[in-house]
Amino acid sequence: MKGSLIIIGFFTVGILLAYFNFLPDFILENDISYYALLFLMFFVGIGTGANPKTWQMLKKAKLSVFLVPVSAAIGTWIGVVIVSIFLPTINIKEGLAIGSGFGYYSLSSILISETSGELLGVTALLSNIFREILTLLFTPVIAKYFGKIAPIAVGGATSMDTTLPIITKYVGSEFAIISVFSGTILTIAVPILVAFFLSL
Repeated sequence: MKGSLIIIGFFTVGILLAYFNFLPDFILENDISYYALLFLMFFVGIGTGANPKTWQMLKKAKLSVFLVPVSAAIGTWIGVVIVSIFLPTINIKEGLAIGSGFGYYSLSSILISETSGELLGVTALLSNIFREILTLLFTPVIAKYFGKIAPIAVGGATSMDTTLPIITKYVGSEFAIISVFSGTILTIAVPILVAFFLSL
């Protein structure tokens, strides 16, 4: 948990510095996090390309690699249906639309806000942000008790970018391509599935 606590510690410090206006304007006006993400992705790519196990695993996986994003989606929907039973203010259709954000909070919250109002949009934003934060925090525990593919499924769409470094650190760089593949498929599916469930 040490690595995860360090990450959440930096996140908390960032929130406090921004809230109390301790940061210069150029940091707030420019999306520095985007460039930091590119930097991380570059080094994850180097680690992936340099690891011969990566390509061996990809050859062995073949079509079964598609099961990772499919199982992530189905698991999410099952969880949403169960939770919706205890949330009378959100029906199953709305819950499935929120869950189909798969951690891609910026896009899903906008789509849901435009169709179903700001309250549901904010709910989508917060629930998908929590999914990303939980992946960043608990990947070591999830990998230890549920297997190396589990953190990729939990990360959802974020497993291709923001949670990729923490996933590869704890499950191995040979899983990076599977993580990117799963995240990419789920990211592409988000607008389609969100729109589908909202139209029901």
